[in-house]
Amino acid sequence: MTLRSSPLLRLRSALQRLFGVSGWQSMLLWSIVAGLLGTLATEGFRAALRGFEHLVLGPGDSLVAMARALPWWARIAFPAVGGLVAGGLLVLAKRVAVRSATSDYMEAIVLGDGRIPVAQTLVRSASSLVSIGTGGSIGREGSMVQLAALAASLLGRVFRFPVERLRLLVACGAAAGLTAAYNAPIAGAFFVAEIVLGSIVMESVGPILIAAVVANIVMRALPGYQPPYQMPVFPELHGAEIPLFALLGVLLGFAAAGFLRALQGSRALFARLPFALPWRLALGGLAMGLVSVPWPEVWGNGYSVVNAVLHTPWTWTLIAMVLAAKLVATLATAGSGAVGGVFTPALFFGCMVGALFGHAAQALWPHAVSAPYAYAVVGMGAFLAGATQAPLMAILMIFEMTLNYQVMLPLMLAGVIAYFVARSANAGSMYEITLRRREQQDEQLRLRSLHIRDLVQPAQTVVGPEADREAMSRLFLQHPVKYLYVVDANQRYLGVVPLSALGTAAAEVRAADLLSQAIAPITADTSLGEALQRFLEHLGERLPVIESPANPVLLGVAAKSALLATYVRLSEV
Repeated sequence: MTLRSSPLLRLRSALQRLFGVSGWQSMLLWSIVAGLLGTLATEGFRAALRGFEHLVLGPGDSLVAMARALPWWARIAFPAVGGLVAGGLLVLAKRVAVRSATSDYMEAIVLGDGRIPVAQTLVRSASSLVSIGTGGSIGREGSMVQLAALAASLLGRVFRFPVERLRLLVACGAAAGLTAAYNAPIAGAFFVAEIVLGSIVMESVGPILIAAVVANIVMRALPGYQPPYQMPVFPELHGAEIPLFALLGVLLGFAAAGFLRALQGSRALFARLPFALPWRLALGGLAMGLVSVPWPEVWGNGYSVVNAVLHTPWTWTLIAMVLAAKLVATLATAGSGAVGGVFTPALFFGCMVGALFGHAAQALWPHAVSAPYAYAVVGMGAFLAGATQAPLMAILMIFEMTLNYQVMLPLMLAGVIAYFVARSANAGSMYEITLRRREQQDEQLRLRSLHIRDLVQPAQTVVGPEADREAMSRLFLQHPVKYLYVVDANQRYLGVVPLSALGTAAAEVRAADLLSQAIAPITADTSLGEALQRFLEHLGERLPVIESPANPVLLGVAAKSALLATYVRLSEV
């Protein structure tokens, strides 16, 4: 069936004509459908995960409660066996992979054509379900957002959307998935805009916001809905506490950088092991299971533990031990290659580090600072800002969770400071697409700061003033050029000898006799833009480059082809 004869394509066109909207305006309507489908896909994964947990582990309100009810050997066995099964599913996912498509929704939006492979995504989601459902210390939001993006991709493919709008529709689905996972529609939209798209343009953010709002409305209407985090009422702060939140931002910026480096190191360590992928995941599950014997709180994504820290008094020693155990469990699970998100673990670590900081502040100034949970709430956003390198999204997410304006000032202060501290530490980001975009931005800045000095090539057609006709003729025969460059004994540029002048010259002629100023040299500090303008005025392929007008030492030549190639690279990154 050809594109023009597709009945679904004709239906889409008929709907646009019926409502009298343009293609981009119609995206606002399609984003509603993407939001609905993304929410249903997210809830479907959540329900499947809940059913799997109860089937395998038995009844319980959370994975931590289920882990506490298990004997010690089962806490070890379930994550290890789950890792083995999940690894086998990942091997299967590689076998059903489509070469021309990417399974990652971020790459499908930014680098691909918006087409997400169905079979591979479903198998990888099944692997994630097994890892998480058997206690893996990793977030479930990764698969939720991936499935929501897949639903939007299938919608666009069914109705034959062009590539650019298909990408936007997938972005709408991803925003819907994150919104449904965290009950934060604004943050969900800005997550996609800030991290995935890398820009906030109304033509793209508008549909994404609508999809996020629809997802939030639909999720709230579903039976059994409750937000993942039960946020306490944020206290009113005193001005003297603001420096403490700034210090917390510095601490969490370094903590986020350390976590990202540890995560990279864990992945590299597991990748070097001489085991097949299923056995690496089983080893990661075994390590996590051993840690969970004394600390069952490391099971799952940490929702229940965070809620407990925010609402019940925990001693600083208990917080510190659970934090250390959770770090080991997360590095073992994520480092081994398990499919899942580290977004939720980032919120966990921010909460625990913030709570520890709050305990320390209370110990020093017991009647002058807020309760530790206030620092835990701000810590969640600050750590997330540093780890994701998306401070706006992180600030909006915590604000939406608390719906309390009192949190905004310390949250913005700590979040922005954590972002800059983590960025200065060059630890990267949790998301590879952010790293790629930053590398592209750095390359653009580097290319834009180039001068002709950076493109200079050796000049092979240089003669002195006393060069005879035979020497000059030899150079013209060896090199397909129209000019020879003449320099004195100190390599200072004097001018050129044109090929046309040599052809009619006498046999005893010297270079100094044919010297011409037909080509004005360019200096080493000439910008690329100025050099391009000079080449537009000069019909040749090369221009001589000197150090400066005051010191006209010939450094070499600049080729038009090298300059144009640099501009091509600048436009591609």
